[in-house]
Amino acid sequence: MSSNIVFFFPGQGSQSKGMLADLIADEPVVADTFTQASDVLGYDMAALVTEDVDGKLDQTEYTQPALLTASTALHRLWTARDGGNPGQVAGHSLGEYSALVAAGALDFNDAVALVAFRGQAMSKAVPAGVGKMAAIIGLDDDKVVELCQQASDEETKVWAANFNCPGQLVVAGHAAATERLMVLAKDAGAKRALPLAVSAPSHTPLMQDAADAMAEKLAGITINAPTCPVWSNARATTLTASDDIRGALVEQLVSPVRWTETVQQLSKQGITQAVEMGPGKVLSGLVRRIDKNISVASVQTSDLMNKALGE
Repeated sequence: MSSNIVFFFPGQGSQSKGMLADLIADEPVVADTFTQASDVLGYDMAALVTEDVDGKLDQTEYTQPALLTASTALHRLWTARDGGNPGQVAGHSLGEYSALVAAGALDFNDAVALVAFRGQAMSKAVPAGVGKMAAIIGLDDDKVVELCQQASDEETKVWAANFNCPGQLVVAGHAAATERLMVLAKDAGAKRALPLAVSAPSHTPLMQDAADAMAEKLAGITINAPTCPVWSNARATTLTASDDIRGALVEQLVSPVRWTETVQQLSKQGITQAVEMGPGKVLSGLVRRIDKNISVASVQTSDLMNKALGE
């Protein structure tokens, strides 16, 4: 693969019980990464992802460090197998932290602690039952944004939260407004309007308390200049300076994920190859719907990684 490759790092929704189990068992660099995360957090990260006996993997304060650990472990294995360095990196929502670790901007130990804190802060920002998220399938983005305005009133509001790909937009906000939006979307011809199993209305102004908490936390964290450009979800531009990265991570909590725009800009640069550096194939599917000219390789198993490396 060329050095002009992009690494994509997934966010919440890519986790699954048993993810990377074979690699944790067979690859010391992967096992060591999970042990490192366990030492930071004080619980067995490998057991969480491989066994998940108490169902914590889908709780946001556990999901976030688990996915960061899995993505970092895969990136380290890629490097250990002499895989090339990326020309650019981009992460979807939480995945932005994994991208920053891969680019050397964030220390892994700091990042693990940060995303665990981020998950807790997001859960605290909006009490359970107050917020809601939903996926709207089959309408233009502009139409969904317009319907969000129609569904909002002074007391309850809903916003576009994730611009995932053409025809797929996630909305979030107060539960009542989000439910109104789902009805309006169906009436407007949406193929589907699906509530998501997420209570925190991520990437909306309702996350302001979480953003404030993260700003305070990030102020005490060392952020280095990245070794390659890192795409910001909130800005859909690349970050190269430490202060910009700090600001973008705070903005990210209250601003929509501009994934469609990010991938479109990469395509305009002539990017045709990418690796989904994490479990699952969620981003591969989204990228295929945004621009079929970009081929995304999955590396979540040893065989898939070998294939991506051309071995």
